[in-house]
Amino acid sequence: MALIVQKYGGTSVGSVERIQAVAQRVYKTVQAGNSLVVVVSAMGKTTDGLVKLANEISPNPNRREMDMLLSTGEQVTIALLSMALQELGQSAISMTGAQVGIVTEAEYSRARILHIETTRLTRHINAGKVVVVAGFQGTSSAGEMEITTLGRGGSDTSAVAIAAALRADFCEIYTDVPGILTTDPRLVAEAQLMDAITCDEMLELASLGAKVLHPRAVEIARNYGVPLVVRSSWTDQPGTWVTSAKPQGRSLINLEIARPVDAVEFDTNQAKVALLRVPDKPGVAARLFGEISRQKVDVDLIIQSVHEGNSNDIAFTVTTPILKRAEAVATAIAPALRSQSNPKFDEAEVMVEHNIAKVSIAGAGMIGRPGVAAKMFATLAEAGVNIQMISTSEVKVSCVVDAAECNRAVLALRTAFEIEAGEQGAGIRGEFLTPNSSLLTPHSPPPVRGVALDLNQARLAIRQLPDRPGMAAKLFGLLAQHNISVDMIIQSQRCRVIDGVPRRDIAFTVSRIDGESAKKMLTQVAAELGWGEVVLDSAIAKVSIVGAGMVGQPGIAAKMFEALAQHQINIQMIATSEIKISCVVAQEQGVKALQAIHAAFELAGSEKFVVPA
Repeated sequence: MALIVQKYGGTSVGSVERIQAVAQRVYKTVQAGNSLVVVVSAMGKTTDGLVKLANEISPNPNRREMDMLLSTGEQVTIALLSMALQELGQSAISMTGAQVGIVTEAEYSRARILHIETTRLTRHINAGKVVVVAGFQGTSSAGEMEITTLGRGGSDTSAVAIAAALRADFCEIYTDVPGILTTDPRLVAEAQLMDAITCDEMLELASLGAKVLHPRAVEIARNYGVPLVVRSSWTDQPGTWVTSAKPQGRSLINLEIARPVDAVEFDTNQAKVALLRVPDKPGVAARLFGEISRQKVDVDLIIQSVHEGNSNDIAFTVTTPILKRAEAVATAIAPALRSQSNPKFDEAEVMVEHNIAKVSIAGAGMIGRPGVAAKMFATLAEAGVNIQMISTSEVKVSCVVDAAECNRAVLALRTAFEIEAGEQGAGIRGEFLTPNSSLLTPHSPPPVRGVALDLNQARLAIRQLPDRPGMAAKLFGLLAQHNISVDMIIQSQRCRVIDGVPRRDIAFTVSRIDGESAKKMLTQVAAELGWGEVVLDSAIAKVSIVGAGMVGQPGIAAKMFEALAQHQINIQMIATSEIKISCVVAQEQGVKALQAIHAAFELAGSEKFVVPA
């Protein structure tokens, strides 16, 4: 009937009894007429135990030997599951990553998959065997045939990559929750189960810390059109389908390291409205965008940079036809945005720019690759294009530039990323593949599908960065050289001329573990490159809403900001993409922010989910 790849995580195979239960599920699937490949993780906490053993031997164990050690965990599981299937009378064979033909980069502990040799795998499938594969591992393509591991989420990545290589009908990810939920059930017990979600939405949620699926696995599914379903190992519930748009013909060679950018996009029908020196206090963004929503003004990008003193800047872009309406709203509300605690506070200034364009690079392959954004900024700098605004997401980086420079920017980016004119990426809307290759009926999904909280970020701000082409390229190029991935990037709208040089502040978030090293590195070069002070804040949280349905919905941002204002939660930074709005708040208010936003969008269900220990 169908060729299916199933993946079972560590909790699903955490004991002999659970392995036997998995064997029963696999056996039933085969008896229904399906061909099956099963990818498994190490049992329970096996990997943690192996890491502990290594640390008892050495405080800084050799990465090659760590891969050799950690790869044994999955080998235990595949042998036991194969035995369990054979006890049920089902022909099965266990295979390591090397035996199954998973070829990776020669990178220990974080290798990416280059390709999968499917000849041996296909032969066993055609012989009626269930092939039980060790996830999380492969072997390098070098002559030494070194064992490598894929890093966190590696079993998810192995399963989806095998499904892509075999052109399987679909891939099932079995885990300890019933599917994809609207938020973390450990923080909101009434989190609701989704029946379906797009790959782009899932990429954002996965990268924001939703641990049900790893972003690399979703990236492969999106690039190769692999239908995914996330299900519970403990029930027969249908779970959540992760759907992907019809893929372009894409080579299975260099599977995970193929070009990261699929398309270069641009929009010249844009204008920018900025409010400078608004009070840095709860409710300001809610008031502004509440009024914008009431006036039916649809906003594209929204950015709020790091505060300066007791004030902040908020900027947004709109389409040119509604600029006058947007400007009127901003001008009308500006006098009201005074600090009540400081009557002498300067009135917010409204700044409007007409001749701008938004230029974007799009593609799922930019996940976890710090050099992609840096390459975009360097390309624009080499073309003499100055960046006025930056907005980032997992699948897109957008820059606002002068409209007169749009063609030059697009041509330079297409050349740099080897994109042919007219070539399009997968997109966030359209027709989606189902397991039987029929098409889902187009429908309007809820504007917001999920809410995510990331408590593992730190914010860096560089004061008084010279406002000229090449500065962003140098900054993010340095971070890329040190393998530091950047999430949110916000460039302030307020510009100061110091010693004849126009300067702006720029702020961005990185993983908290990279915060101190990034600050040290950037401080060392600040004087040489003419930057001001480098400021680090590790006590932040990022709360985000995700949903393809928010496109063309003016009130979504206002509703999010109002939910935070009602709980007296101050917004420190704002960044948006077409399908995501993220706010940085104080770390101690992160959980409250997530719960408030989840309630505001009425995402709670009647059932309470408990994550098994």
